[in-house]
Amino acid sequence: MDAFDESRVFDVARVRADFPILSRCFGKLPLVYFDNGASVQKPMVVVEALSRYYREAHANIHRGVHRLSEEATAAFEEARRRVGRFINARETRECIFTRGTTESINLVAASWGAENLRAGDEILLTEMEHHANIVPWQQVAARTGASVRVVPVAPSGELQAGVWRELLSSRTRLVAVAHASNVLGTINPVREIVEAAHAVGALVLVDAAQSVAHFPVDVQELGADFLVFSSHKVFGPTGIGVLFGRAELLNAMPPYQCGGDMVLEVDFEGTTFREIPERFEAGTPNIADAIAFGEALDYVAALHPGARAHEAFLLDEATRRLGAIPGLRIIGTAGQKVPVISFLLGDIHPLDVGTMLDADGIAVRTGHHCAMPLMKALGVRGTVRASFAFYNTVEEISRLVVSLERIRKMFGQ
Repeated sequence: MDAFDESRVFDVARVRADFPILSRCFGKLPLVYFDNGASVQKPMVVVEALSRYYREAHANIHRGVHRLSEEATAAFEEARRRVGRFINARETRECIFTRGTTESINLVAASWGAENLRAGDEILLTEMEHHANIVPWQQVAARTGASVRVVPVAPSGELQAGVWRELLSSRTRLVAVAHASNVLGTINPVREIVEAAHAVGALVLVDAAQSVAHFPVDVQELGADFLVFSSHKVFGPTGIGVLFGRAELLNAMPPYQCGGDMVLEVDFEGTTFREIPERFEAGTPNIADAIAFGEALDYVAALHPGARAHEAFLLDEATRRLGAIPGLRIIGTAGQKVPVISFLLGDIHPLDVGTMLDADGIAVRTGHHCAMPLMKALGVRGTVRASFAFYNTVEEISRLVVSLERIRKMFGQ
């Protein structure tokens, strides 16, 4: 393969300057951050938005009549509009702020699930789901008498062809599916799944936590009924995320939590709840992080189109070079992937590999990646996972390869 001139397509050096943490060194070793699947780093515009809010604009929102409250309210609701624009929601009010993907899924399971599922109903999941998209459905199924069915994963890391269609039936009430696997990188055919699910009268929840940072996600084009993702996976702060839901579904769901700001009228004879989005945002929200989240989404939206091509190149280059290391086995070889590579290095325990990579200044993730059922299906204890973002470089991949070769030889593999 010819050498790749990163500057022709995407100015990686300029983008890296937006992320001060990438200039950190551990001893004399510059940081190589390949744990982006767990949480990506934050550009200065996000850090500055947080600082600016607390320095200049903090107040509680919505009901205040003073200027600071009005300014904070305007900035918070502008952040919601940015979220809606980023995923092309039909209406801004369809975007509910939550603590992240996990809370978003729990909200739908507890509110929509408890209200709509009955004995004999089925919830369809896949073997590649994160625990956050498994356990809430198990819990609501146990409470309602519904059952969970599972689409198996092929050795390539793709959903087994045709099986998910066979499992859909008139009993299916909801399909909950990852847009992209956090372990395998596999991009699932969500649009096809949505169409097939709707044909049997089922709703679809899309876990977009691993997709939104890597390619455009359009809820209208996908036809998703619910879609969830976290800010910290898309260059924003931790502790905040989004539940998108079709307005008619959300307004028909009972509140998930109750308190201030989600009520229209309260007396001891009964309470009237507000409509969305306030219906699902009880109490003082995470105002500062919502505002910084909006900045992060605008930052991603403004990136040069070459950012995606650069990530695709990094994935191809890393796949080729890691695959050439004797004894290294890549787990998940789907044709369509986000830039994630899970692998095993001979019979060396993944934790040992990760610890030794850390000694070389390279941050990766090891273990089951909150996907124990997938690990069981693949017949492995866990993996080492290297996940890339547009600020990573070919030189960093070279450092990973050199370190893995050193570890392999040290263990006599």
